[in-house]
Amino acid sequence: MARRPPTEADADDLPRYFVWVRGLEGPEPQKWVAMDFGVGDWKREQVLAWLELPMDERRLPLSMLARRYPPPKVETL
Repeated sequence: MARRPPTEADADDLPRYFVWVRGLEGPEPQKWVAMDFGVGDWKREQVLAWLELPMDERRLPLSMLARRYPPPKVETL
């Protein structure tokens, strides 16, 4: 059985997540697909907060998502 090449519509069907991770200067926003959550234990430890984006928010720029979903409070040592 031959597989067809993925289309842009298929890519839109992938779950997308808005994620706050530990950065050098505090929380940093990122967008991930579901597969990114399974890459090594170190990555999971860097995640401060995440939420699954609804279909209509998946194409929003990262800056707009960061304003819409503010960073979590993080204790500093």
